[in-house]
Amino acid sequence: MAQNILRWVSDTVDTFKDRAKDTIDGHLPNGTGDPNRKPRDIKPLHYTDLLPENSEGFPETKEFLQSVVDILYDFIQKTFDRNEKVIDFHHPEELKRVLDLYIPEKGVTIEQLLQDCSQTLKYQVRTGHPRYMNQLSTGLETISLAGEWLTAAANTNMFTYEIAPVFILMEAETLQKMREIIGWRDHGDSILCPGGTISNLYAALVARHKMFPHVKAQGLYGLPAPLVMFTSEYSHYSIMTAGALIGLGTDNVWEVPCDKRGRMDATKLEARILEAKQKGLIPFFVNCTSGSTVVGAYDPIHAIADICRRYKVWMHIDAAWGGGALLSPKLKARLFAGVERADSVTWNPHKQMGVLLQCSTIHIREDGLLMNCNKMCAEYLFQQDKHYDTSFDTGDKVIQCGRHNDIFKLWLLWRAKGDIGFAHHVEYLWDLTDFMVQEIKRRGDTFYLIWEEPECLNVCFWYVPARLRQTPHNHDREEELGKLCPTIKARMMEHGTLMVCYQPLRTTSTQRPNFFRNIINNQAVTRDDVRFMLDEIERLGHDL
Repeated sequence: MAQNILRWVSDTVDTFKDRAKDTIDGHLPNGTGDPNRKPRDIKPLHYTDLLPENSEGFPETKEFLQSVVDILYDFIQKTFDRNEKVIDFHHPEELKRVLDLYIPEKGVTIEQLLQDCSQTLKYQVRTGHPRYMNQLSTGLETISLAGEWLTAAANTNMFTYEIAPVFILMEAETLQKMREIIGWRDHGDSILCPGGTISNLYAALVARHKMFPHVKAQGLYGLPAPLVMFTSEYSHYSIMTAGALIGLGTDNVWEVPCDKRGRMDATKLEARILEAKQKGLIPFFVNCTSGSTVVGAYDPIHAIADICRRYKVWMHIDAAWGGGALLSPKLKARLFAGVERADSVTWNPHKQMGVLLQCSTIHIREDGLLMNCNKMCAEYLFQQDKHYDTSFDTGDKVIQCGRHNDIFKLWLLWRAKGDIGFAHHVEYLWDLTDFMVQEIKRRGDTFYLIWEEPECLNVCFWYVPARLRQTPHNHDREEELGKLCPTIKARMMEHGTLMVCYQPLRTTSTQRPNFFRNIINNQAVTRDDVRFMLDEIERLGHDL
């Protein structure tokens, strides 16, 4: 199928070239629209001198876009240069004075627009820098970047095959492959979403529709009793968001305590389900986190699936962060045993797979549920008497109308790496994380590991200054170490040498003050970068 898609792309490009040539040769007077004509100096020009305003402005348009690409090349080169800063930090009021953000009544020149592009990137955080370890989505995969550029040029919506034929087929092919990796070879449905929060929202909507389909028409008035969702106390806040958005309220999203490793305690989940039933509530949804945001914990899938089956409750796996491990047979066996038992799975390629933001997927095991839950049958878009197979029209499966094309940058990167390359990709990240843990241990009492054997790419720790290294580790010491994190982070950003995130962790069973959470999720990071990161934190905090 992929070969057919590529052949279609090639034929389409040739057709567009022929049409462009016909336009230039046949419709522009005296050949003045010749694309080979030497462009005028574009600096004093305006948007009216470029396509689409000026049909003869192809040479100037090409020169403008090439100038923008040169700015992008410069940014990319600096992104991978360890001698360059991760960020040139300015406080908001300072940055307002540096930048010209005013939108004028009369448009500015091309020269000013190019300066605007350059200035924008100058003060942007270089999230692909090998020493940016701040968030779950890091790195700059250049092949995925190329895919995003092509996507922007195509500038199409993803609601019908009619206007996005190639991308619709790519999406279907890629999402089917992802379902096969989950373990649903011959069934299921999927869609690309604008982020993991929306993917988790889809799971909750579909789960409710499966149990109470009449709610779509009748609303919450059609429920026999209030519904309850369950999620780990360490799970992503998007589960609370889903509870609020579907009308249950956050009070009806019940948190379940975790063990010392941050994994949901399955016995306590069962106790909470029984408690809800005794109160006359209806348990309908359990979220099983595979890679929690702060700790990186993987909940026990088989144990949770057994409970969900016993009480006829929908089991969702939120693998937005940790789903990349599915691409490695070794990691999948260790972290995702039983994943095929889930009713739905969220998986974000823009995290561990390194696909450019945004790229999130929701996968539903049962065919037809996405469509039945969300379709509104808008006849101005989804006519059933079209001359092609309308089952390829995806717009009625989603709650939005306009949907961005997030597939090409994923498909192109997967084509480049293949299954073997992606297995190496994620295993490299895990190996480097293991190295970091061992390096912290090697440095003795300079750092304190909170979880000595992280399951995912999250390494949580404190820097311990010399004055506290001989004190016993207790609550008071943790509070003191937590106070240092904001100061060290501020120094990181002021110097521009490094970015590592910090946060507290406060739940019903845990009251932990600020600590660092380092994420290695960038193929450019090396062991030397890990050593630098630890050295730099020590340098920035040595006097505290």
